Amino acid sequence: MSGFSPELIDYLEGKISFEEFERRREERKSREKDGENASAEENTEDPEAPSSSRKASRKSQSQEETDGETSDGVSKSVHRVFASMLGENEEEEEDEEEEDEEEEEEETTEQPTAGDVFVLEMVLNRETKKMMKEKRPRSKLPRALRGLMGEANIRFARGEREEAILMCMEIIRQAPLAHEPFSTLAMIYEDQGDMEKSLQFELIAAHLNPSDTEEWVRLAEMSLEQDNIKQAVFCYTKALKYDPTNVRYLWERSSLYEQLGEHKMAMDGYRRILNLLSPSDGERFMQLARDMAKSYYEANDVTSAIEIIEEALTKHQSLVSMEDVNIAAELYISSKQYDKALAVITDFAGIVLEKKISEKSPTEEKKAVEKVSCCIPEGVPIDITVKLMVCLVHLNILEPLNPLLTTLVEQNPEEMGDLYLDVAEAFLDVGEYNSALPLLSSLVCSERYNLAVVWLRHAECLKALGHMERAAESYAKVVDLAPLHLDARISLSTLQQQLGRPEKALEALEPMYDPDTLAQDANAAQQELKLLLHRSTLLYSQGKMYGYIDTLLTMLAMLLKVAMSRAQVCLISSSKSGERHLYLIKVSRDKISDNDDQETANCDAKAIFAVLTSVLTKDDWWNLLLKAIYSLCDLSRYKEAELLVDSSLEYYSFYDDRQKRKELEYFGLSAAILDKNFRKAYNYIRIMVMENVNKPQLWNIFNQVTMQSQDVRHHRFCLRLMLKNPDNHALCVLNGHNAFVSGSFKHALGQYVQAFRANPAEPLYSLCIGLTFIHMASQKYVLKRHALLVQGFSFLHRYLDLRGPCQESFYNLGRGLHQLGLLHLAIHYYQKVLELPPLTLEGIETDQTDLRRDTAFNLSLIYQSSGNMRMAQKMLYTYAVV
Repeated sequence: MSGFSPELIDYLEGKISFEEFERRREERKSREKDGENASAEENTEDPEAPSSSRKASRKSQSQEETDGETSDGVSKSVHRVFASMLGENEEEEEDEEEEDEEEEEEETTEQPTAGDVFVLEMVLNRETKKMMKEKRPRSKLPRALRGLMGEANIRFARGEREEAILMCMEIIRQAPLAHEPFSTLAMIYEDQGDMEKSLQFELIAAHLNPSDTEEWVRLAEMSLEQDNIKQAVFCYTKALKYDPTNVRYLWERSSLYEQLGEHKMAMDGYRRILNLLSPSDGERFMQLARDMAKSYYEANDVTSAIEIIEEALTKHQSLVSMEDVNIAAELYISSKQYDKALAVITDFAGIVLEKKISEKSPTEEKKAVEKVSCCIPEGVPIDITVKLMVCLVHLNILEPLNPLLTTLVEQNPEEMGDLYLDVAEAFLDVGEYNSALPLLSSLVCSERYNLAVVWLRHAECLKALGHMERAAESYAKVVDLAPLHLDARISLSTLQQQLGRPEKALEALEPMYDPDTLAQDANAAQQELKLLLHRSTLLYSQGKMYGYIDTLLTMLAMLLKVAMSRAQVCLISSSKSGERHLYLIKVSRDKISDNDDQETANCDAKAIFAVLTSVLTKDDWWNLLLKAIYSLCDLSRYKEAELLVDSSLEYYSFYDDRQKRKELEYFGLSAAILDKNFRKAYNYIRIMVMENVNKPQLWNIFNQVTMQSQDVRHHRFCLRLMLKNPDNHALCVLNGHNAFVSGSFKHALGQYVQAFRANPAEPLYSLCIGLTFIHMASQKYVLKRHALLVQGFSFLHRYLDLRGPCQESFYNLGRGLHQLGLLHLAIHYYQKVLELPPLTLEGIETDQTDLRRDTAFNLSLIYQSSGNMRMAQKMLYTYAVV
């Protein structure tokens, strides 16, 4: 079988189905056809060799192919013929046959006679008439092999199966387009009990003789016996190709389509059946139309159902039954075409609507008034009467409803409760709540229709009529019967809040699902999110901040589940404050679920995320996050605010938005500072100053953080940053301060001098240089101490001139003299500090800028060292007493 197509080999080995085999064959045929067309175009563009030589070469080549054999011993002509069965080389074979015919014609037309021409015409006419008379195509089994085929059948009849199989295989080898050997092989394998192989050969035989519809139908039945419905559908499709008007085939195929769940294909088949049915088959037409309308209605395709039922009512009006009227009215009502529903009921159910014109009393102005009366004959089902009432209500024809309502109320609600509900809902739709209430009250008092949906309608009716207390009771009943009904819970909560019952309002909005369900069910997460949104609004309006934060954290945990896992943050329930509330905590990596569980959780989280973002937009979630951060900070839960920011930064939707990411980083910095977590705050501010080196506000925060953290790791950071930004004044001064604190006075002096040269009018730089010189002069081993002191005090006096006379300048000068032991000069400047008032700065209390307490303390130390204790006590009592 080396010369066979790959799809045939796969089919015989059972790797693919027959319909797949057919599809591959068609695709390969189209590809080869396109390739041959392209090659033919190329050949037409290169006509160099004469036509006779080409024909001779082709003839010799075909002769070689015919005479030669392949490696498996099968002649090439057999391979080519069998391949043509599957669409291979069909065009090539036709071309060769045409060329042979042309050559024969050339040979015969060299010296034709009149008798030869006459004989040829007679033969052709006889063959043509014979072919036109034949109903079936000729057998493709050559005459030379028909005896062998008959022998194979005889051997099979005698029970010599192996010999029959060998004979059939030989016939297939020599005549692969003949269907008879495949049919015989199918019967042999069927006799052996190998039904699968028998079906395979039967399908090949049917493929070679495709116009045999009965064979395709038999194959379809065999496929069904093997539970291969798709193959059966394929076989019925082949049968319908040659017998498209066969209703039985269409019916069977449509039924199989229904079993496969292909509703559209099944309905298309049934529509073809309707078109094929004769007018005399009215009953069958109506029954099929009924079934199709119901099927379309169940599939929510009301438009198609209406089209089918309208066609049935139009074509066979005399066969319309009450069931048909009921179906048509139901379809029209469901699509809100009440006028058409009323027309169907009045046309086919015998119901008569009459308009009567009456006049008012003579005392009033005469005016014609139309009244509508309804006459319903006996035998009309109550269902159609109820649909008539629904139509009249929606069309605002209310006069004839009273007797109809009386008829309806006489029915037992236990048996006709659905009809009660249809009329009540119609009254509710048009706002006739007083008319709907008695019907709904009868239903809620019954046993069979004491359902949540009925109680919900009852509650809505009472609420519309203003009976809030009774409406709240009905809503509570709905919640009891259907605890997962979200709208009922929200409505009940709203009513309880209006009635002044805040606790019951909150109780109505208790969580509906457990955490495990929320983690797996996207619809449950959607419902729970809507409920929590209403609950958070209610808690905030009542001022219950802890409960409000609980709802916010629950909602955010649903969105940030994967992000919280990456940030090692967990939401727990605890009773720290006496009541049980939710708190965010940091957990170790060991307590996070393993990778398999994490991957499953991530897949579930993606589905839930899609649902959550459909309820709230990205901006709504962002606002919810900000509310949670602000509320946590208001309650001094700064650590949890940090953890919430960490989790949000792990959430890609927020992190990818640069503006939101920066805002979250600022929130994290503020929360870390308020929580006195200066190490974490340093990690935030470090990145900020790298991105914004020239912002003084950030450098002020950086200084505050580094001062509080008592850490020196920022020294190297500032030095590295200074190399990238050598002209930054803040970095110069900061590196100078770091070197000054570390005792590297010369390095500090170099940094201060660099800043001083850039801005000599800044008093701070003169002060820092002066203090550096004084500290260098205060060292034990130093050369030229006098020169250092002179330079130091010269810069301090420059600082005094630039800063002006104030508490700060005199205090710093006196402090420098105090450090050098020049006490009499230090006392002079300290006294000036005591004489001056403190500076008044905007936003800072004067008590914080007042240096008199510090000055008095330093003076007391000087007086104590000199033995003047009374003066020291006076200073402390005067300025340092709180």
